[in-house]
Order: sequence, then C-alpha cells, then structure tokens
Amino acid sequence: MGNERPNSNLIKSGTSIGNLAAKSRATCRNCDGDDCTNNILEDILDEKILTTGYFNFVPVFSTKPEGKCSHGGGIDQTSKIEPKGGINKDKFDSSHGHLHAEAARVAIAATSELLEDVRGAAGDRPFLQMMGIIKGKPLCFVIDTTGSMADDIATVRTVTSSIINSKVGTDEEPSLYILVPFNDPDFGPLIKTTDPEVFKNAINSLSAFGGGDFPEMSLSGLQLALTGAPSNSEIFLFTDAPARDVHLRSTVIALIERTQTVVNFMITGTGFRRRRRSDNNQQQQLSRMGRSVAQLYRDLAQASGGQAIEVTKSELLEATNIITESSSSALVTLLQAARSPGKAENFTFTVDESVRNLTIYITGRFVDFTLISPAGVSQNSANMTGSLIITSQSVGNFRTLQLNTQVGLWEIKMVSTNPYTLKVVGESSIDFLFDFLEVSQGPFGGFGLLENRPRAGVNGTLSVTITGSDSAILTEVTLVESSGAGKVNGSVEAQDGGDFLVQFDRIPSVEFVVLIKGRNSNASSRASSVSFQRQSSTSIRASSVTVTAADSNSILVPGIPLSIPFSVVTSGAGGNFIIQATNDQGFTSTFPSSLSLETGRSANGTVNLTAPPNTPSGTDVTLTIEANAPGGNDTNYVVLRFTVLRTVTDFTLPVCELLSLRSNCSANCSVSMWELSVQVTDGPEGTGVDRISLRQGNGTMNTSLAADNENVTLVSYNASCCSPDVELLVVDRVGNVGSCFYTVRTTADNSTQPMNITTTTSSPLPTAVPVVSLSTRAVQSFLLCLSTTILGLGLSSEMGIN
Repeated sequence: MGNERPNSNLIKSGTSIGNLAAKSRATCRNCDGDDCTNNILEDILDEKILTTGYFNFVPVFSTKPEGKCSHGGGIDQTSKIEPKGGINKDKFDSSHGHLHAEAARVAIAATSELLEDVRGAAGDRPFLQMMGIIKGKPLCFVIDTTGSMADDIATVRTVTSSIINSKVGTDEEPSLYILVPFNDPDFGPLIKTTDPEVFKNAINSLSAFGGGDFPEMSLSGLQLALTGAPSNSEIFLFTDAPARDVHLRSTVIALIERTQTVVNFMITGTGFRRRRRSDNNQQQQLSRMGRSVAQLYRDLAQASGGQAIEVTKSELLEATNIITESSSSALVTLLQAARSPGKAENFTFTVDESVRNLTIYITGRFVDFTLISPAGVSQNSANMTGSLIITSQSVGNFRTLQLNTQVGLWEIKMVSTNPYTLKVVGESSIDFLFDFLEVSQGPFGGFGLLENRPRAGVNGTLSVTITGSDSAILTEVTLVESSGAGKVNGSVEAQDGGDFLVQFDRIPSVEFVVLIKGRNSNASSRASSVSFQRQSSTSIRASSVTVTAADSNSILVPGIPLSIPFSVVTSGAGGNFIIQATNDQGFTSTFPSSLSLETGRSANGTVNLTAPPNTPSGTDVTLTIEANAPGGNDTNYVVLRFTVLRTVTDFTLPVCELLSLRSNCSANCSVSMWELSVQVTDGPEGTGVDRISLRQGNGTMNTSLAADNENVTLVSYNASCCSPDVELLVVDRVGNVGSCFYTVRTTADNSTQPMNITTTTSSPLPTAVPVVSLSTRAVQSFLLCLSTTILGLGLSSEMGIN
C-alpha cells in the first residue's frame, strides 16, 4: 500500500486497524510463474483493504478461504492451493521480497514506538535498567539481623557510606541499590532503589535482635536477592550463623546459574559458635553443624565465582573493604579454580594489553604459591617484597594480591593440602556472553536458547558473543572442570554479526566453567593482534534430567490460582523423582511431591500458584521448579517469572484540553515569554492520572488538582519564546500513555499568535509496567523477536502466532 509509518492501532486495544477484507472477499490471484510481485488484486490495493497471508506447514490441514492470499515460502503448504504463491516480505528472496527493506524499516519504527511508550510509563532510569544500559554494577547486601550481628551491621553502614561517597557521580556509581535483611523466621522485604540516600537510610534503620535458636533464614534472603537483582550482579551476604533453610540449596544454585550472579559470603565468628549454651553436648553439636553448613556457603560461593571469606568480627571491615573496593563494572575473570582437598598444581593465564589492575584472590588456610611472570621473573608467598606483587593484603582465610601488570603468559604454582580457591581478575572492556543452545523443535528448525542445564555426556552447542571490541575473534572455547584438570575442546564457527557458534562432542558430567581464548587487533600494538583469555565466573552443571514448562499465562491475578503444567524426562536411570517448587514471594502453591519416571519417558505435573488477594499490582514472583533424581546426585530445574496484575478494564488514554495560551513573542525571542494552561483528565471510566512530565520543552511546569474535581489535573507551563514547543507526557495509573503537543510561533507580520496547536496520544500500555532488569544479551534477543514479530504480523492465526 505504500505506507511508510507503523499502524499504531495494531497494538492498541479497542481501536480500528483499518478496512478489513471480508471473509468472502477475494484478495489474491495466482502468481505468474515465480513472479509474485503483483498477485494482490488491484481493487484491494486501490481501496486500501487490509488482508493477510494464510499459513500452515501440515499438508492435511492446509486450507484457506477461497480467493485468499497465502503467506508463501517453501514450507507453507497453503501456497500450493489456488490462488498459489505468497505475499510475505520476510527476506529479500521472499514472495514480496522487493519490499523487504521498506517493511523492515517500518518494523524498526514500530519497535521504537512501542519502547518509547514503555519508557514514558516507567521513566528514563528504570527503562535504561531494563535495556541493560547502566553504568556501575548494582550494590546488593543480604544481611543477618539477629542479636549477635550488631557489629557486622555497623561495618556494613561504614562500607556503604564509603562506597557511596567515593563512587556517586563517577562511572562506577552503582546503578541500583538492593538490601535484603533476614532473621528467623522472617526474611525481607527486598528494598530496591536507585537513590543512594534511601539505601543508606534503609541500612541505618537496621537493628540486631532475636535469633536465639542459632540457624537463620539466610538462603531465603539470598533467594529473594537473586530474583530481585539484575543478571550478572554481585551480592554480599553477611552472617555469623548457619542456614536453617538448607532445603533451598538447589534452588539458590539454579538461580545463580540462570542469572550468572556472583555471591560473596562474609562469615564472622569461629565455627559459628556465637551463642552461649549451658549444655556442652548441645554446644558441640552446634559446632559440628556450623562446620558442615560453612561448607554449604563455600559451595555456593564457588558455584557463583564468589568468595567465602571467614574472618573475626574485628576483621570484617578490612575484608569487606578489600573486596568491595576491587569490584568494578569492567571486572573480567581470567582464571578461576577450586581444589578440595588441596593439592600441588600449576595454573597459567594470559594477560592482554586491555587488562589493568590485575589482581589474584586466594581463599584457604596455609596456601603457598609461586608466581612467574611472562618475562620469567618469579616471586613466592614467602617473599612479598619482589617486583611482581605491588600490594598484598591478608585477612582471615582471604588473601588478595595486586600484580604489576605485564602482558603475556603468567604461571602460578599452588601448593597446599587444604582446600583453596584461586581467582585471577582484571579490568578490561573485552568480555564475553554465552548461552547454551538446543535444536529447535519448531517447523523452521535452527536453535533456541536452553533455559536450564545442558544434558550431560552428549554433544552440545554454545553461542558466544565477544563484547567490547569490534575486531576481536574467537579462536578457542573449552569447557574446564571447576575442581579438576579435565576439559572438553569445542569447534568454533564464526557467525554473522560478530557471534560465534561452538560445537562440543560431549558436555562434562561434572561442574565446569567456560574458558575462551581469542585475538584482538590493536592499532597501538606493534603486533597485528594480541591474544586474550576470559573465563566465566559462574560454574555450570550438566544433567541427565530435563524439566520443561508449557507456555502459560505470565500474569497472576490476585486471589485466583494459576496452573503451570510442567514435564520431566530423564536419559539416566528411572525411579521416583522428588519435585520441589519454590517461589521468592512465599505465595501459596501446590504441586506433586514426586513423579515416577522411566528412562527416556516423560512424566507430567502441575504447579498451582496463588497470589494473595491483597497483592499489589506490579509485584514480580519467580517460580523455580526442580526435579531431583533418586539419591539426590542429579537435578535440573526450570525458572519462570510472573507478574501480579489486577484485572485491567481501563484502556483509555489520558487526554488534554487547552484552557488558554498567551504569548508576547517577537523577533527577539530572548526577551519574550509564552505560557499555557491545560486541563488533563483520564475519562469517566479511567483510573486517574498518575503523573505528568515534560517529554519536550525547556520551560517551567506546575501541576495541581482541580478544586472541584480530584480527577482533573491542571497544568501550567511557561517558557521563553526561544523554546516555542512543549510536549506533555501523561501516564495513568495502569500505564496508558498519552502525549499532548503545543507550539507557539510568530506570524509573518510579527503578531504573536499560537499556531499549530495539536493534541496527540500515544499507544497505551493496558497494564501496569513492572520494572524488570535484563542482561544486554536478553535485550538483544527481545528486540530481535519484537521486530520480527511486528514484521511478520501478516502470519495467520492458523499458525498460532499472535
């Protein structure tokens, strides 16, 4: 039809999208050979009648009304039925491929239009967080508030003030502040803010009380933080007690894997013996339990790539300062390994020219090492005055070494019979993102993102994207055992757009990390390119169990149960699999406690989840469904996110009514002003105006409620005549977005009259907009899917595409 702008009504409820072809009206003719350029009937185009292309890839169901168009393409069976051919513009070689570029441009414009509405409803900063466009890392503290933690809480206050005072206004200013307190039996609430003063006030209001029964709800607090923080965050958990909720161990590990979040445990006290007991036997029992659950914290830290730092209360401030000061949004991992029990082993890592602030973390007692630089110079732990180590700090079981950064291959020889972890980090713009893929079961083939653990012992596929450099290429990808020397090398294949596809003939059956190596062109280097090495922080576990959840409504209506079907299949031994379903909001749920599986066969279950009737709209809930094999040696999961929304009936946009506009604008705009008065309402059935802001304009705006009607908001605006345009952005209480544009200009005879005064409205958001945080990788996928969906709106509902 020649339209160059999006049809915005396609995403508006209760509006007309144009003149639609009646079911009985013919819209297409047969293609002339391979030429489908002119197969839409002339009267359809002349009258600007909207039609669609029918589609089905199953021959037996391939029917369409008489005279209608088909989508077209090799797998569209309806295109073989008269009228034959198709009308899609999906690719340049499609039926109407000559219009592909124009259609793609309109799809991009439609995507931008929709995202502008989301931005208007949510606000600039939450929108940037959703898109992954943030400066510094989030600062997230999970804090035990039981009676013995008073000193620890005071330390956190000191550290928080130091971080905020030193980083606010810089590129390292935290993009988000998150606080989760926990006690027993309570935990939460999660406090999330972008205001550092609000965060400081929240920590200052914490007080230590209760907790006489020793174990606390630490994993519940951590679970809440993992679901509330953006992916790739760093969390600090402070406690001096073991966990009461040990049953959440696998849930927490699942969330760590899905979000690739680093968790550092700041553990104070010796053996968790913090409360006096009159019974010596009970004291000894608690001490033994403390040692075992301390290992739980070490395991979780290792899984996330974090540290389990065990110090006295007097040492906590020093340890926390060391690790928080070294945190940076540009931090990359070059090497990470854990050994339990400890043993003598040599590790190598490559440092490239982009790396600065090269640092080594070691946790463990009585660990010796020898460091060898690329130039062959060595320095060991018995001599800390050599040329390789700039500074060294040691507190509790934690040691950090800041190195004299040198480009090339380094080696560190570790010697210890005690368990230890080793991590080498630096600051660099070059890093990588990765996702495991699975072969798509859909009609178009290809790959889809794997939403849980990969299958153990079989081949697998990894998608890798290098970030921070347009010239970097990937040369090697290896799956390295986290606690051993085993590794599996992959076959690397470059893809369009700077991505790489990596094929492995086997996925390790033990915990592993992803190690990549590559080369980066550097104009400042004498060499044409330099080698670099990066490693994932989060450890990955493969599984012979697969858990999948059927596509379901992602909306929870308060007080109404939502059924979430799921299935479990195993390629390993069958038996009775334990099922666990947990959510971070503590909502009531029911699910089968176990499912009986045979090898290669699936079993189905359902989780029924209910949000309490008084749950506020916009509340997010994360549901984790786990299946544990008999004996507990294998487990897998699926993580689902839902939003609680009350039923929305308001789909009307807020509107503006101009009350007055006055100006004395002249040719010398700097000495004249103009002003206007506007009345804003949300209609008789609306939910009311939530907020009004300036999308455009450099003047001063004031708002007030009308004296005789609280549903009417009065807006006054004045500005210099040098700024003759203003656009008001109006959002109602369920997220519908309207905009009102006004302009004042001088006429040819220099009289001051308002001109081109218009009121427009934008696409509504018919629900409240929850603020979510996504990784940059997830946003890229979201935008690609959104643009593709808008471009492919001509697909028939026969295929199930909305």
